[in-house]
Amino acid sequence: MTALAPTLQAFFTDRLARQKNASPHTVASYRDTLRLLLMFITKRTGTPPAHLHIEDLDAPLVGAFLDHLEHARGNTVRSRNTRLAAIHSLFRFAALRHPDHAALIARVLAIPPKRCDRAIISFLTDEETDALLAAPDTSQWIGRRDHTLLIVAIQTGLRVSELTGLCCHDVHLGPGAHLRCLGKGRKQRCTPLTRQTVAVLKAWLTERRGRPEDPLFPTSRGHALSRDAVALLVTKHAHTARERCPSIGAKTITPHVLRHSTAMRLLHAGVDTSVIALWLGHEKTDTVQIYLHADLSMKERGLARTTPLDATPGRYRPADALLAFLEAL
Repeated sequence: MTALAPTLQAFFTDRLARQKNASPHTVASYRDTLRLLLMFITKRTGTPPAHLHIEDLDAPLVGAFLDHLEHARGNTVRSRNTRLAAIHSLFRFAALRHPDHAALIARVLAIPPKRCDRAIISFLTDEETDALLAAPDTSQWIGRRDHTLLIVAIQTGLRVSELTGLCCHDVHLGPGAHLRCLGKGRKQRCTPLTRQTVAVLKAWLTERRGRPEDPLFPTSRGHALSRDAVALLVTKHAHTARERCPSIGAKTITPHVLRHSTAMRLLHAGVDTSVIALWLGHEKTDTVQIYLHADLSMKERGLARTTPLDATPGRYRPADALLAFLEAL
């Protein structure tokens, strides 16, 4: 076995698990990245992963792997940068154990992340939200579960991992009703619930009859829903909601779009951006700026303040069709 294998093992067992106490999501992301990298190098060189040397992972080969992710696997620039961050973390650890490879490691660490475009976020309007919530068939158990999950997701703005991680004891429906969750970065937070959400959750918990440690939104076999299962049910109900609200068909509805919709509803209600950041569990308040960019109504109000004094504010409205015909004669 070469020096690469024990270094890779120590990176997970010593650096991530013992020193950094990394979350399971971080460990899984790093694991998948390095597994893809080793498989790519093995395919290129024909050398089994256990026989690869540190010098086999040079900067040109790592760069070729990153290009492979974008062009062959169809990953976005953000995914490419996430994979690169995992590789950089491994090489920073390897620099301490193998100073004799300092030059090679420095060249890999010098590979920069790519700049990427920032698209305007997508979110649901009130009409689209109502159509989505009405989509599940509440005459069936799965439909009632999905309806409860959707209303909780839209009202609280929880991440999909936070939704799937909810247990029955995380719901508090007494005075000051709220949900307690363990969010990104191991941050615990409480999110208040509206009367409508409390009523739906009360009915669901009565039907659910689970133990405190059981998942709040289980599969038909009692296991917690996976991220893919939540994404699939959101897509299914969005497809059904198009019959009632055709504008949903022009949008790609994902669980994260429901989170964006929560933020936009709070913003339209006049909630301060710092409170929205706390509500969503963001590390920095700057992250909320993406919702300001997406809010066209706020931009229109800003534009109205620049309107000349002798002009009537408001949007352009075309003239009556018949009068326009007569005036054109």
